[in-house]
Amino acid sequence: MSELAVPAVRRKEGGSAWRGRLEHLATHVVVILLMAIWLIPTIGLLISSFRPSADVQSSGWWTFFFQPAQATLENYTYVLAQAGIGTGFINSLFISIPATVIPVFVAAFAAYAFAWMSFPGRNILFVVVVGLLVVPLQTTFIPILRLYGQIGIEGQFLAVWLAHTGYGLPFAVYLLRNFMGELPREVFESAAIDGASPVTSFFRLAIPMSVPAIAALVIFQFLFVWNDLLVSLIYIGAANPENDPLTISIASLVGNFGQGWWYLAAASFISMAVPLLVFFTLQRYFVRGIVGGSVKG
Repeated sequence: MSELAVPAVRRKEGGSAWRGRLEHLATHVVVILLMAIWLIPTIGLLISSFRPSADVQSSGWWTFFFQPAQATLENYTYVLAQAGIGTGFINSLFISIPATVIPVFVAAFAAYAFAWMSFPGRNILFVVVVGLLVVPLQTTFIPILRLYGQIGIEGQFLAVWLAHTGYGLPFAVYLLRNFMGELPREVFESAAIDGASPVTSFFRLAIPMSVPAIAALVIFQFLFVWNDLLVSLIYIGAANPENDPLTISIASLVGNFGQGWWYLAAASFISMAVPLLVFFTLQRYFVRGIVGGSVKG
């Protein structure tokens, strides 16, 4: 290469580097703008939760920046002390934790069987289980509610635990089976040669290696159960109001003709606290658990 061509090559490389930096910067700007647009409603809700009811009804939330002294904890005090939100919060914990642990525990056993054990009709049964994902929940309410009434558990926490277990199992089995199916076969073959039983392989190998998928599934199931209103309203509802979860308590904050709707902002952020804690605790496993079983490798 001649000496005259060297500066031209360097200029070309320098131009490519600048274009790459500009594209990188443009991507970051677009992402930041999208995040800002996405966060505007949440920021407005947060600010409204600290504003007096009179200000909420008379002006927009953005006026708070010009009058920050108007902030108050009155909405949170009312919600926690008078609206039964505290009891609903505890009930939601009693509902969400077992309704998350039970389907994840059962799905882990089923997924291991579908992935690594041979039995007649395995593939057909797996297709049937996955096919249950398309069954609308609403079609099951009446027969299950009648069954609960006959066995005497209507309005109890057990009724909601069993319902969410049934509703969550198809997706849970599908997700865990795909992940466990991609685990190294050599590991299980070596364990079998060494005399390990399927139960030992499940607890000592499959479960530890499937932690990312299990964590992702816990996030999905917990958020679904915690934010659920319809299932709890059907199976608990008027049968036993003392067991109403947080979602029903929040819905009852708004009276006839919409009175007291400004309390919803404070109640919503109280409801968001636990799901955010769960998500940020397990987020490092989230992407690995979702995409782990979707790529051959």
